[in-house]
Parts: sequence; structure tokens; C-alpha cells
Amino acid sequence: MTSSQAAPAAVKILIAGGFGVGKTTLVGAVSEVAPLRTEEYLTKASIGVDDLAGVGQKDTTTVALDFGRITVSPELVVYLFGTPGQERFWFMWNDLVNGALGGVVIADTRRLETSFASIDFYESRDIPFVVAINCFHGHNTRTPDEIRAALDLDPHVPLLIGDVRDRPFGRDVLLALVDHLMSLPVAAG
Repeated sequence: MTSSQAAPAAVKILIAGGFGVGKTTLVGAVSEVAPLRTEEYLTKASIGVDDLAGVGQKDTTTVALDFGRITVSPELVVYLFGTPGQERFWFMWNDLVNGALGGVVIADTRRLETSFASIDFYESRDIPFVVAINCFHGHNTRTPDEIRAALDLDPHVPLLIGDVRDRPFGRDVLLALVDHLMSLPVAAG
């Protein structure tokens, strides 16, 4: 980059959701670079602290953040920040959200209640978001209308259903967020 070239514009997207819903997986699926992960092994110290119900054989957890990057063009770079899911790490969300243009909530229909905190987090800060239902191994027990009602989502909040391991689904989630952001009224300055 020469001194006459401007640095690309940066857009920040925050990816939140409950423990074990696929936040790290989504960042890894769509990032153009090997994502920065702060995964640590679950230990006996987490017994009784972390709710492992419904997370199968999960043996690691994000303890700070996941970070990925997508270069849209030489003028635009998207940075993805994945939050830790356990309640004991939620205090970090307030720092991670600074400067975020919008957010993604990842949810699992087998444990929708783990998504409430993420939805409340975005709504209480007026941060636009989309909801991505992660269908682990094609497992989804609810219709979109049932999910929307269970999560008490406003009708304008986009809801997508797929597998976050699938790069095209991850791309579709991010594009839905962009479409959602572009559909919002521009605040008078």
C-alpha cells in the first residue's frame, strides 16, 4: 500500500449465542484466514458452573473470542468477532460489541432458551441482528413460525435455518444481515 492509498474500510460483526451452538464453527466456515480462536479444554473445574446439557461430546470452549476476516474488496474488510457462550464470560460482550455494525445470534432448536440472552443483548443496545438456526446434522424440530414465536422475535428480524459448518449458509447469514442493515431507516444526523 502506498501512502496515497487509503486503508480499507472496516466493518465489525458480532456473533453471539449460547454455549455450544456453533459460533466458533461459523467464524471458521466463512473466514478467509485461519481464525484466531481462544479455545480451551473443559476441565473438572467447570462442573456445576457450565451447563453441558445438550452439547454432546463438546470438550473445548471459547474463553475470550473468535476472530475472522473477510475481504469483500480492496476498499472493504469485514471482521467477525465470536463471543464466548457461557454466562461467566458474558462480561466480555460489552467490549466486543463496541463498533459493531450488526450482529448474528446463533441458536439451536434443541436449546432455544440459550439464545435469549444474546437476543436481549442486541435488542437492549439497538443493534440490528439476524438469527441463524444451526441444524446440527440436519436436526430441526420446529418450523420457522414456531422458532420465531419461541424466541419472541420481531417480524422484521431475519431468521435463517441451516448448518453453520456449510460455508454457503454462513455467507447467506452474513448477506441477510447486510440486507437487514440496508433496509433500516437512516437516522437523521
